[in-house]
Amino acid sequence: MTSPSLTIDTPAGPVRATAGPREADAVVFELGGAMRGSVHVTGTTHPRHWDQFTAVRACLGPVNAFKTTPPDEDLPRLARGRTGYHGSLVLYCDDTDRPQVSANPLSSAADHPPSEKTEAVLTAVLRGCAEHVAQRADLPAILEASRQRDTPGLLRFLTWSASYHQGETARLEREALAAVSGRRVTVAAWWTAVRWLALSPHPVLLLMLADVPHSLTREIRGVQWWATYCVDAAAEEHERARRAQAEANSLREQQRRRPRGRRRALVGTP
Repeated sequence: MTSPSLTIDTPAGPVRATAGPREADAVVFELGGAMRGSVHVTGTTHPRHWDQFTAVRACLGPVNAFKTTPPDEDLPRLARGRTGYHGSLVLYCDDTDRPQVSANPLSSAADHPPSEKTEAVLTAVLRGCAEHVAQRADLPAILEASRQRDTPGLLRFLTWSASYHQGETARLEREALAAVSGRRVTVAAWWTAVRWLALSPHPVLLLMLADVPHSLTREIRGVQWWATYCVDAAAEEHERARRAQAEANSLREQQRRRPRGRRRALVGTP
């Protein structure tokens, strides 16, 4: 069984982190040694798959900093410092099952970035606590509780996202059709100018056909580029809508299922 205490080596010296009794969806570490305060570790979604609760997030402070920030006086700080810091770090596995870290910006209570040394200390402590929770036998229970906590909010966001991207897809498709229609009109005008030039050469007609700003030639190129852009952008928006809808459907299906057995640890036990 994973020990409730660990020692993390940092540039400021060793930091002792002791885990308290597990809450429903989180583990809170009290810090000692080179740091004071607490680190809150909870389950969260994979950074690229919002319907998969397979990652852990470590936050500075005694609350879930992903949603709220604790009072300044409760923010963790270096043992010899007076400045409290907030921020978080997500530990997850990539497609090859290798542990990866995604860090959110760390900053002081006054929103100033920490020094390079302080940032290294904070990051080491966050990662150490996250890795500790990722090896716990009760990780599946933490992830499941986190899924129940965050699913309603995620469903609201994903439903909005799918609708928004569907709307953008339709708008861009209309823009593409309008650009194609506009190109036809402009090409017809270009050929008309060519016929007029053949019948009666005139400098204005030459300017309309030349590759210069505001000419018919430039306008044709512009609408052709815009049509291609809108088609490509519409395809991207359609894929975003499809993915958001698929993740929302997956979350709803998970709500209907009972939690399954133990999941593998995010990092191997040494």
